[in-house]
Amino acid sequence: MICNLNSLSFKGFGSVTPERTADTVLAKLPKPQELNIRRTDAPIYRAETETWLQSRGGMVTLSVSKDGDNFQHYYLDKLVCVQPGIFYCLSPFQQDNAAVQLFTDVLPNQTGEYRPVDDLHLPQNLRINSLYTFFYHEKELGFVFPGESHAVLELTYVDQGTLHSVADGADLLLQQGDMVIYAPNQWHMQYADMDVAPRYVTVSFDLGGGDLTPLYGRKLHPDQPAISLLQAMLKEQAFMDSYSPDMIISLLTQLLLRLLRQSDSTPQKLKASNSLHAENEIIRKAQQYISAHIREKLSVPLVARMIDISPSYMTALFHKHLQISPGEYIRRIKLQESKQMIRENALNFTEIAAALQYSTVHHFSRQFKDKFGITPSEYAKSVR
Repeated sequence: MICNLNSLSFKGFGSVTPERTADTVLAKLPKPQELNIRRTDAPIYRAETETWLQSRGGMVTLSVSKDGDNFQHYYLDKLVCVQPGIFYCLSPFQQDNAAVQLFTDVLPNQTGEYRPVDDLHLPQNLRINSLYTFFYHEKELGFVFPGESHAVLELTYVDQGTLHSVADGADLLLQQGDMVIYAPNQWHMQYADMDVAPRYVTVSFDLGGGDLTPLYGRKLHPDQPAISLLQAMLKEQAFMDSYSPDMIISLLTQLLLRLLRQSDSTPQKLKASNSLHAENEIIRKAQQYISAHIREKLSVPLVARMIDISPSYMTALFHKHLQISPGEYIRRIKLQESKQMIRENALNFTEIAAALQYSTVHHFSRQFKDKFGITPSEYAKSVR
């Protein structure tokens, strides 16, 4: 990056002459040498005495160093004095040639050749490559999302209510204002308590540069400036003109950077013990099996057998980590699947009950009403 050339930034390398006094200073200096500088020939000099420099044609980069190895770059647009002992190099900025005047009683000592830096722009580490989805969800009481994994990252922010976020077998209860970020290909599911109808935001995206690893697997508590950035994203989405996609991506980038900066200033979570990691992995496998076979006849002994543990151990783990029995978990996932099938309107209620392995349509209807407070027929009327 090219630094602004002023007295404060150049301190330690020499001095900068104010424009208003430049003519007075020049009148007192030795006769100048005219230097034609080229990108292909950029020698490094070491100032033996005070050495004055000013640009006389083209745009010039002045690179200075105290040790001859680590250089700082300035745009030479003022008369400067390089103090004795400082290494310096002059090179054209984004062109092939330029001219400089050098004022000194003693010629500088050439110490080597310098390869001009082509990439002097401010580097951008975190870059969003693509933003795929940006949704605001308003869910019903006791909502359950069976789970998925995908190659892109996903951010979830709870706007109202509470939401359970389950990833790698760990259940995080997200309160209003909390956030979680799922890593690429990380299987996750979400659900709400029976008396909660959450509202939350999800954003899926991928990166062209940067690393969000410090944010994965944590319940994040964004500060108010970060929440304001998310609110600004929602306003842009509602407004949506030709500039809004760039604005949304820019705001998301700022949001992620604030979260990274905040994570650097707070203690990192303790790594889970090997035993806890193993328990989370067992729950994850059980959840994935249930989601993949939800339209089959499922039971706790069957699922336990398929993931090679005992039913009692699986029950204990579900209660410990998810605060729910595996049988109740299966029931909730099946009922959530039934709502999707009703919305698709491809099967009648008897066929849906049979497809989900209920013994009778009456059994299905009774469980549906117990969970959602309305019958399948009433739900169908509300969504069609």
